[in-house]
Amino acid sequence: MIGIGVIGYGYWGPNLVRNMMETPGVVVRSICDASPAQRARAAARCPSARTLADPQELIADPSIDAVVIATPVTTHFELAAKALEAGKHVLVSKPMTATVDEASRLVDLAAARGKVLLVDHTFVYTGAVRKMKEIIDSGSLGEVLYYDSVRVNLGLFQRDVNVIWDLAPHDASIIEYLVPSQPVAVSAHGVSHVRGQPENIAYVTLFYPNNLIAHLHVNWLAPVKIRQTLIGGTRKMIVYNDLETSEKIKVYDRGVELTEVESTPEKIYPLLVAYRAGDMFAPKVADAEALRVEAAHFVDCIERGTRPLTDGESGLRVVRILEAATESMATGKLVELKH
Repeated sequence: MIGIGVIGYGYWGPNLVRNMMETPGVVVRSICDASPAQRARAAARCPSARTLADPQELIADPSIDAVVIATPVTTHFELAAKALEAGKHVLVSKPMTATVDEASRLVDLAAARGKVLLVDHTFVYTGAVRKMKEIIDSGSLGEVLYYDSVRVNLGLFQRDVNVIWDLAPHDASIIEYLVPSQPVAVSAHGVSHVRGQPENIAYVTLFYPNNLIAHLHVNWLAPVKIRQTLIGGTRKMIVYNDLETSEKIKVYDRGVELTEVESTPEKIYPLLVAYRAGDMFAPKVADAEALRVEAAHFVDCIERGTRPLTDGESGLRVVRILEAATESMATGKLVELKH
């Protein structure tokens, strides 16, 4: 049995604890939270686990093989580093760290210690996103031209991070999983409508080689919740709506074919536009809870010594995008990415 310790039992921690408890081969031994109220809540829901106030006590426990971190991002590096140094495997909630330097150091530390470092990019483990990966990899979509997402709601305002760090990791990790290339530059614009608080609405554009472009709209001040993504290919296009109870993915055999035709003797090249409007189909997607899939994957990686789907390198690449977007938003300039 793999002994698990969970640090943080606030917003996301209970979901992680529940799924770890229901994963074969796992026992949740300890839950740590600074709040007495949250510890009491954890004790009621998981009476077999010890509840602790000090994360160092949890990390030092020899019966714990892996540490799950669900705390504010500013604490991720210190907690994850201490856990890795203590010889524990680590699952850390998104985003992995608050800076690129911290993320890089965690990747190096996990490699040096030979431990699994998995970042909780939950959407990568959904049936819908994995089905989109299958469609793209099959070549039926053709060359991917763009990724356009809207992720907005009348949301939970964060005091320690802006809306980019809160919501954009989801789409940054999805596109990181779906396409093999990495962005070469980032541009972002955003504003705060609450004095003294982080930006609550932002628009992030990622530029890739071969004219692939991604646009992420994130917003805490929308009147409705929207989770919709458009992925355009040269052959087909995908509409992904995470809020749909069924038919989350719709694949459209639609597109535009552009042809330049030479006209002599003036050598003018008029553009001929041919519209293609074919069928739409909604493929079946697995409906297993993403966190359950992720928890099982974490355990499998520990047992087999394999690299996670959303490993530290993936987490580092996402943090690099977030850091560049924040810099662009502050300076109003395009920020080039160095990999």
